[in-house]
Amino acid sequence: MIFIVVKFKVKPEWSERWLGLVEDFTQATRREPGNLWFDWSRSIEDPNEFVLVEAFKDDAAGDHVNSAHFQKAMADMPQALAETPRIISRQLDGEGWDQMGELTI
Repeated sequence: MIFIVVKFKVKPEWSERWLGLVEDFTQATRREPGNLWFDWSRSIEDPNEFVLVEAFKDDAAGDHVNSAHFQKAMADMPQALAETPRIISRQLDGEGWDQMGELTI
């Protein structure tokens, strides 16, 4: 799978509107056949930082990046961003979350 984490630093005036801005993009991406997950979180230390954790089947990332909803999001997001997003993108074995070995319930 392709595992991606992106940190988005938004302008303070967009902090409460960010998730609304990316809602259509989020829902469309979650419906893609190769999407495994697409989850947003907000930093507890910086209310202007949002973190996206996403994963795709190995052959699906190209379709995602070439989709109309991705292109629209790339055009819509800059107005709300304070800086260029930071990303980690890696190819990993597997297609899902494993259970944590150190804490078993």
